[in-house]
Amino acid sequence: MELDRLDRDIIAALVDDARATYAEIGHQVGLSASAVKRRVDRLLDSGAITGFSAVVSPQALGWTTEAYVELFCQGKTKPSDIALAVARFPEVVGAATITGEADALLHIRATDVRHVERVIERIAAQSFVVRTKSSIVLSRLVEAPPGVVRNGSHTSG
Repeated sequence: MELDRLDRDIIAALVDDARATYAEIGHQVGLSASAVKRRVDRLLDSGAITGFSAVVSPQALGWTTEAYVELFCQGKTKPSDIALAVARFPEVVGAATITGEADALLHIRATDVRHVERVIERIAAQSFVVRTKSSIVLSRLVEAPPGVVRNGSHTSG
């Protein structure tokens, strides 16, 4: 779907505050509330907007430890097989295939280092995993919300 300037402005307003009313967004972008609703509905129908959710602090849930784990897999393990296997672990909050020696990179959130260790042990036990390499996060230096680049402007897609 091709997004015009108004679509991008509406998406930017929703990224800033997904709880904003159609009237508030309309005021920001120069449209009526009903015109904003029609556009949001169209953006949802087209898949440009995939949904709305609450962003909850992992610390509020007690998940204060995070790690990145590289997976090294046997032969030609399919990305879909990796995705299916790691999706079973609620601690895996992100996973991607990557370039370099490793086949995939997992982002794990857990209650403590021992919890991370248990998750890595369970993942390493998967039949296609040859080995893992993990790094524990000490502190977050930069973190932008989804859809926003660091200079404060919204991504365009």
